[in-house]
Amino acid sequence: MTDATDGWAEVADRVFQRRYNPCDVTVTAVAGADGLMVVDTRCSLAEARELREHLREVSAAPVRWVVNTHVHFDHVWGNAEFAAPRQVPPAQFWGSAEMIAELRGAATDPEALAFKASVTAKSEKWRARMAELEEYVPENAVHGAHDLDLGDGRVVRMRQVGRGHTDGDLVLHVPDADVLLMGDLLEVSGDPAFGPDSFPLEWAPTLDAALALAGPATRYVPGHGETTDASFVRSQRDAIAAVAAQCRALHAAGVPVDEALAAGEWPYEREALDNAVKRAFLHLGQ
Repeated sequence: MTDATDGWAEVADRVFQRRYNPCDVTVTAVAGADGLMVVDTRCSLAEARELREHLREVSAAPVRWVVNTHVHFDHVWGNAEFAAPRQVPPAQFWGSAEMIAELRGAATDPEALAFKASVTAKSEKWRARMAELEEYVPENAVHGAHDLDLGDGRVVRMRQVGRGHTDGDLVLHVPDADVLLMGDLLEVSGDPAFGPDSFPLEWAPTLDAALALAGPATRYVPGHGETTDASFVRSQRDAIAAVAAQCRALHAAGVPVDEALAAGEWPYEREALDNAVKRAFLHLGQ
């Protein structure tokens, strides 16, 4: 049984989005004259194998490039399906320098190991998937910016425009299609995910920088949910900025971090903002 929520949607010229469960995660395929670029690879090798089959619905061309928008498991744990020996010749892998460093450290990091143990314990299905997990680390690092030519001049501009969801978020601009792939800097099917590695005070300016890359008609592909427009991005940016403003005000007023959630007025449910407050207070000098 497939975990796909729907089929491929051509959200811009030769740019295809497909949403998958679990996590309603977005995978994007960008078709160029020299092959396919796949952006994010789902939560496991089993899911990536299904993705490979689904990519044939888009094109018979080989997957030449894989780009990870950030380090989280639902975007990277399928990577190895597109590397040797599972794919020959292998795809060329790209990620931000920060994302690569974190993924390299995941094999020994106590928090990462505890997370993997918790996923393994979820069910027999996940136990089997985790048994074959191979965390493939991209060999090509983006240090701020890099352009990839997919053939016949179709360029994908990989950009780090700031920190937000993580410290290594990549956005991908496909200018000839007028589309911007946002990863989890943008969420449509749910509220922004302020995790324990997020940067809530910097997130809104990062979205401002992403908006500056594009034009009034640009389509934005989120890490989760359907493609949207600049007005939605600005609305989410404003809500994230409101979270940051509340954190700054509470911190300046001397409210203890463990009382801040109850004391503040928030644009999102309090239960979703525990990490946002803790991270903001930490960066403000708790």
